[in-house]
Amino acid sequence: MSAGGRRVGWLGGSFDPVHAGHLCMARAALEQLDLDAVLLVPAAIPPHKRDRQLASGADRLALLALACADEERLLASDVELRRDGISYSYDTACALREELGPGAALFFVIGADTLAELPSWYRIEELGRLVTFCPVTRAGTSLDTGHLRPLLGDEGAAAVARHCLHIEPHPASSTVVRAQLRAGEAPEHLPPGVAEEIRRRGLYRNGGGGATSSDGSG
Repeated sequence: MSAGGRRVGWLGGSFDPVHAGHLCMARAALEQLDLDAVLLVPAAIPPHKRDRQLASGADRLALLALACADEERLLASDVELRRDGISYSYDTACALREELGPGAALFFVIGADTLAELPSWYRIEELGRLVTFCPVTRAGTSLDTGHLRPLLGDEGAAAVARHCLHIEPHPASSTVVRAQLRAGEAPEHLPPGVAEEIRRRGLYRNGGGGATSSDGSG
């Protein structure tokens, strides 16, 4: 992937499965941060979900690609699925910077509550030099980033505050979608075509990710 001097967003997660809330967040990033594209990156083994079985990476990526198919600037990326082991954000940022080229700016979309966890992240200071963190906050609220100064420096912490995404919470939940599918109910808040593809692949029927037991960051 060659990106020249583009502004590219990165939204990670397990996407197990992708739902309308994920797409709303990606669209908000496109608009509010004036991005050229947003990469939606399913994790192979998320550090915070090692104890839960997910649908296979191939299945989650396929559903994500289907959900993004009609949105030119939303792109499903397999950058973490191509690696073995835990999906650390620092490793992903290094891989994306290499793919995008030295002139690209990388904007990492994360939940505002995740900011408190950043000190425990793997190689966080180096990660902070590779990306601009863009926390998602409720519309109309402000965010104090003073506690990030020891990690990111004064300018880095100020950059986080300048790049907040202000959106209203979406009711979609992957947990609820999986429960509805296990109960044989029609799932809510799935992008067009995704429910049918889930049924075709036999996913989320028996409590695990797939028909037989078979994703960010941090």
